[in-house]
Amino acid sequence: MPPKKKQQRVYSSTNREQHAEQTRQRMIDAARKLFLAVGFDRTTIDAVASEAGVSKPTVYAAFKSKRGLVAEILNRARFGPGYGQLVKQAMTESDPEARVRMAARISRQVYDSERSEMELLRGAGVVSPDLSDEQREQNRYVLQKKLIDFLSEAGRLRQDLDYTTARDLLYVLTARDLYRQFVVVRGWDPVKYEEWLADTLVLLLMRAASKN
Repeated sequence: MPPKKKQQRVYSSTNREQHAEQTRQRMIDAARKLFLAVGFDRTTIDAVASEAGVSKPTVYAAFKSKRGLVAEILNRARFGPGYGQLVKQAMTESDPEARVRMAARISRQVYDSERSEMELLRGAGVVSPDLSDEQREQNRYVLQKKLIDFLSEAGRLRQDLDYTTARDLLYVLTARDLYRQFVVVRGWDPVKYEEWLADTLVLLLMRAASKN
């Protein structure tokens, strides 16, 4: 009997987490709908709460402010299902060069999605939040370690690169600002950006495969 009670507690915890996430997504959906319909300035936390069917304190507890809601709308755009699928595909890729090129594709996916959503929000009069989230950037640096480790273990990391320099090159080259400069400022097609980034990462990070 005790194991059954433990199992029931696990199910209960899982259900609560699922319900909390569903509520969170409902609030994000409500805010996005209102921002696009009436604009950022005319949208209130009260209106978001009413649209989502929750209390005003619930919205404040989850997002703190309207800017917090905007940040979560953008975050969802960046890291939606398409991003998850690409990451999963990259992690199962056994060819080192193909995996490096996947890093370029993932960067493009994130920044394309962010840009599309930002353009919608700008049209609704939403003031752009600060996109240089230090914690997100730190997480990006940590996650990218897996690719450098993979290249090193496969014997495909350039011999003249020390480990830290390799990580720094990957981090800087896949940064948002390079995408913005090439695609937004200079008008490159996103596909051209992805191809340039992939070729550049391969050139700067990888040694040629041994010929056996």
